[in-house]
Amino acid sequence: MTDKPRCEIQSDRMAEMLAKLIACDTSFPPGSNYQAFSDLLELLFAPLGGKVQRVEVPAALWQAPGVEGRRVNLIVRPDMGPADAPEALIYFHTDTAPVGDGWTRPALALSVEGERLFGRGAADMKGTIVSVFDALMRLRDEGRSLAFRPVLAFCTDEEGGIYPGIRYLAETIKLPDILLNLNGSAEPRIWAGCLGSLDLVLNLQGRTAHSGTPEKGINAVAAATDALVALGAFGQTLRARHTQMPPPPWADGPLCAQLSVTAIHGGDKGSAIPGACQVTLNRRYLPEENAADVTAEIKELLEAALKDSELLGWDLTEVGHLPPVSDPDGPATDRWTQARAAAFDVPLHDFTRYGSGTSSDFGWVQRAGIQHMLLGGLSRPDRNVHAADEFTTFDDLIDLSKAIENFFDAQFELKTP
Repeated sequence: MTDKPRCEIQSDRMAEMLAKLIACDTSFPPGSNYQAFSDLLELLFAPLGGKVQRVEVPAALWQAPGVEGRRVNLIVRPDMGPADAPEALIYFHTDTAPVGDGWTRPALALSVEGERLFGRGAADMKGTIVSVFDALMRLRDEGRSLAFRPVLAFCTDEEGGIYPGIRYLAETIKLPDILLNLNGSAEPRIWAGCLGSLDLVLNLQGRTAHSGTPEKGINAVAAATDALVALGAFGQTLRARHTQMPPPPWADGPLCAQLSVTAIHGGDKGSAIPGACQVTLNRRYLPEENAADVTAEIKELLEAALKDSELLGWDLTEVGHLPPVSDPDGPATDRWTQARAAAFDVPLHDFTRYGSGTSSDFGWVQRAGIQHMLLGGLSRPDRNVHAADEFTTFDDLIDLSKAIENFFDAQFELKTP
């Protein structure tokens, strides 16, 4: 017997599991440890029984510079719920952002300081795995009747890459009609969708020469400046394009299309005319826009900006793409909102429906034909997601666990709007 209160035992178990998950480095890039992480997940989720399936993304789809290792996606179907109940999928991405600089604690080891749990992935999103396991174990141990049969999908390459695992699953496997994405916020938000994101690389080819005889060369960096001026002016005009998707409550106005120059590489020393230049662009596009038209518009702009240059050639290449998510509401939206409101002890009227300028790999899921999506998670503005000293709290882990419990519990009482 133990003298510890139940909540303290629950916290100890959560911390123990989270420590194991954080210690398995799944940072992307390179994303080289998915197989080992799947091994760990299988071991940790074994008490729930059921069936386990591994789905590997073919290398030809995801191979890119700096990316390595097998793309192993794990699907767990616990032996829970009545056979005639519909399935509900819970999505996790198993990769994390790179560790990066500035940590004051070990990034790949759990540090517990009071209510806070520090480590890469604590909030985004290994902590959600702990919460879901805790909820499902409690539902099983207490013999609750379930409204849905849970299906867990642990997926690769959300933090980057050209072919995220959930896209491959959506395009090759019949997924449940209800998808719960826990790569979101603990804030009282109802997901209204998000913008799409296109990453494009402009390659400009000139001719290298000694800077003492610049007339013998073709300066690719100088030519790029004409393109940058045109892109900058175009980016300003794009802000006049608005989506009907509701903006966040703190936004100054509606969500708009955006174009950003995010990287430039050209030249390597003062005594040489650079013969090549590479410019990376990010275009945030609206659900009302078409990706092919977006790319064609940028190409047309560049053709006009570079028509008088002496460049030997140039090209524009797509290196990343997340389609927009729009109108993800469905029959389970209200149930999930009420489950979270009760768990986090937040009034139901505090939940606000809004979209965002960020993007999601669930855009590919909608492209595959699944419309209904729910969003929740552990992120908050102060949790240092993608930054040094990322953390979550015991309260949020426990509250998210309770929200999952409420959602799946057939006896959870819904309030009439």
